[in-house]
Amino acid sequence: MAAALGQDPLTLADLLRVASTPGFDRWQEQVRRTGGCSDPIHLTGTTVTRDRKTGDVLYSYSTADEPGGRLRVACGNRRASRCPSCAWTYAGDVYHLMRAGISGDSRMGISGEIRQHPGVFATLTAPSFGPVHNRPASGRCRCGTAHDENDPALGTALDPARYDYAGAVLWNNHAGQLWQRFTIYLRREIAARAGLSQRALADACRVSFGKVAEFQKRGAIHFHAVVRLDGPDGPDTPPPSWATVALLDDAIKAAAARVAVTVPAAGAHPTRTLTWGKQVDVQGIGSLQGVELTDSAVASYVAKYATKAAETTGTVDRRIGELRELDRLELPDHTRRLIQACWDLNPDYPDRLLARWSHMLGFRGHFSTKSRRYSTTLGALRQVRADYRARQERQTRGLPDIDTDTEEGSTLTLAHWTYAGHGHSPGESWLAQTIADEIRQNRELSRELRAELATADGTGEW
Repeated sequence: MAAALGQDPLTLADLLRVASTPGFDRWQEQVRRTGGCSDPIHLTGTTVTRDRKTGDVLYSYSTADEPGGRLRVACGNRRASRCPSCAWTYAGDVYHLMRAGISGDSRMGISGEIRQHPGVFATLTAPSFGPVHNRPASGRCRCGTAHDENDPALGTALDPARYDYAGAVLWNNHAGQLWQRFTIYLRREIAARAGLSQRALADACRVSFGKVAEFQKRGAIHFHAVVRLDGPDGPDTPPPSWATVALLDDAIKAAAARVAVTVPAAGAHPTRTLTWGKQVDVQGIGSLQGVELTDSAVASYVAKYATKAAETTGTVDRRIGELRELDRLELPDHTRRLIQACWDLNPDYPDRLLARWSHMLGFRGHFSTKSRRYSTTLGALRQVRADYRARQERQTRGLPDIDTDTEEGSTLTLAHWTYAGHGHSPGESWLAQTIADEIRQNRELSRELRAELATADGTGEW
């Protein structure tokens, strides 16, 4: 076991302490229910559910009987660099949310007819801020080197002295506004191609989207989005006959070309006009004739980036409190210059909070967003999971299940919770990682088995 722990005597000693502590089995159960969270939140408190009419206690719970008198709940951090377990759960939620908006899901109340609605997978990129090391189709970079795909030089400036670092972080900082204007122009372009006014378009068609942001290796944000055309009442109504993939493709490219955000001059910095890059990729998705990009492929692609931030550039995943912290951080030179640019620009653009978001290279938007009627919500998915875990907990403790079909308002729940800390001790951390690995392996095996069943003989049977 010492070898498995990296021969760390402190971790080994703490592991033995945890394993011999009364209530160890319950501790493991708590950690398993968090999915093996690497930084769980510790809570103390009580909850009591009573019948409102009779006052009878239907359910009661107190952390007094828990190991250490605490309940451990998942941190819920979406970043894989902070908590791989919670990030994996978040990615799964995003996958189901995105796929439901492409192919439908009866469990979420979305009809499979949505497959026939025109939908595309669009990618909007940032413009160039100067030449960087890359892997072109010719095989050789401008520097004359054929870079390996894992070469750390990829994405870094060929000539740092001439690279527009200020423009790069200002573009990241305004990327959310660029997307907002894009959605406005997109509706206008669709209306123009349909021969309708914008008001008439709202009565005939609804534009829905789900998007995720991704950092390129050069440190610039770009967006991947599923864009879909529905009837006026959303996914439950068929789109008008003029709504096609070709029309949506043309409208997206036209709208992206129109978008511009002006950043006023400040200090020694000139006025800038920010636009999307020239590369706007649009691909049809779904089961329409001639379409090869599948719903699963798109949902998986989007979910993969939903748990990442700017770590691909070598930056840190926490805020930088003061600029001199850079002296203690091991960062690639290109990333360091982008962070430095955020702090240099901050005094001239104080409302943009560039220093506060320097660890994100200026970007301050959400990594995954969707329109209201695209599909279900992350909150709804989390509530289903929370209800399931609550039922499991009552069954484990031999408590009666609360009848959810009773008259609304027939029960009264009183709860009091207090934050009591977070995280694991070294030994607990090792055990939690072991539990997380086991859960992931079991889920991946289950997924592979389901895939094999679904393809066997085309009937789903062995």
